[in-house]
Amino acid sequence: MINVIDSKNRERVTKFFSNRWGTTTMIVSSGIHQVDELDGFFYLEANRILGLVTFQASDSEIEIVSLDSLIERQGIGSALYQQIENLAKSEGKSLVLYTTNDNLKALKFWQKKGFRMVKILPNAVDNARKIKKEIPIVGDNGIPLHDEILLKKFF
Repeated sequence: MINVIDSKNRERVTKFFSNRWGTTTMIVSSGIHQVDELDGFFYLEANRILGLVTFQASDSEIEIVSLDSLIERQGIGSALYQQIENLAKSEGKSLVLYTTNDNLKALKFWQKKGFRMVKILPNAVDNARKIKKEIPIVGDNGIPLHDEILLKKFF
């Protein structure tokens, strides 16, 4: 079941991020985000959060800041994403997100959802690492972690 993040469940969201990532701070080219304070949705099953998406809206676009699914290939991430897409369409906004150069799963997922790569931000992760020292030097698939990729979906 998909739920809206609100004041009644925000503590659970904070615990989810802390347990999953060891922190609630995310640094991307759009800024430093406290992901547990953002708007979003979570997928709850048997009273356990199995997935969560957060976003930040501006006048013209919605930035997807995080999308997590504890169980892959079960439609949880897609269902959470659909909530954001519906919101963007209803408000006449485009969707944007940043991912890292090593995150091949994310690149595959987002391109299948119709996102396009619109910009590569060289050294963005290297710069973020100066602020958040725990960002690893080597990421997924043994790929050195240096850059961000801005993806955008137009409607």
